[in-house]
Amino acid sequence: MTVIKAEKTRHDKRRGHGLSHESECHHYNSIEQALGDALAAYGITGLEICADGTVHRFDTADKAKGNRNGWYVCPSLEVAVYGFWHTGEQHTVTTGGKADPAAAAVARLAAQRAREQRDAERRVQQAKTAEQARRWWVMAGAADPSHPYLTKKRLAAHGLRQRDSMLLVPLFYDGELVNIERIYPDGAKKALFGGRAKGVAGVVGKLAGAERVLIAEGWATAAALFEAMSLPVVVARNADNLEAVARRLRQRLPDDVAITRAADDDRFTDGNPGATKARLAALAIGAKVLIPTFCADCQRCTDFADVALCRKECGL
Repeated sequence: MTVIKAEKTRHDKRRGHGLSHESECHHYNSIEQALGDALAAYGITGLEICADGTVHRFDTADKAKGNRNGWYVCPSLEVAVYGFWHTGEQHTVTTGGKADPAAAAVARLAAQRAREQRDAERRVQQAKTAEQARRWWVMAGAADPSHPYLTKKRLAAHGLRQRDSMLLVPLFYDGELVNIERIYPDGAKKALFGGRAKGVAGVVGKLAGAERVLIAEGWATAAALFEAMSLPVVVARNADNLEAVARRLRQRLPDDVAITRAADDDRFTDGNPGATKARLAALAIGAKVLIPTFCADCQRCTDFADVALCRKECGL
């Protein structure tokens, strides 16, 4: 936890997931003024601060409206704690002078209370979203084979359902449907708000009785691999979720079932997150990695779905 003993704080520069600061010796007449000045360094202004000892949430400037990723609590009229859930930052501010041990202890307890409250709120929201996902799935009909996204990708629906113009990809955790990824006609993808994200996955094909299982990022890549290899493919949705999905899958499958990570090759993106995180996920469970092969002059394809579409367009 960062303790800002003197409250005139300036936003300096970003470093990884945190922010560096410069502090000047400055005393404030109220904790509201001190906290307001500290938050202004992050682009958060006009916030009505309540020093009532409870945890308050607010939108951060670097995310979409309604994100509520910021939080603060004023456990006393001399100390405030604030942070940002999406970066893991947590800071303490005082009205001025040195932060005494008692104030620091109060700040730690307040921060712990904020985390517990956030976790409780998240569990409640995840339960609501899971119920919404199950309701949508039951009420939805089979996906239209001529849906613009399926037509563009030249893929079958493989059990997807459809609600209005949205394709629905069911996402599971511990065998239960907990969220849904919506695929729009233009290819945009979005999960239901507030649902569980880490470790959730979809599947194309059936895991039961499989001797080998693949893990891919997106649904289209999974569907293309299933059509080409007739193997079940687990859908992790994004590179950041690969390791969590791989670990849970390894725990749930028998030891004699082989797992292969079918990586995206984000060769036009700095750091190639698709291939990099695929290798890390594979290393975590001792799995092999499958990398797509592209034509020598290809400047478009980055994953197995792209390769499959390219071959179909070329009549191969």
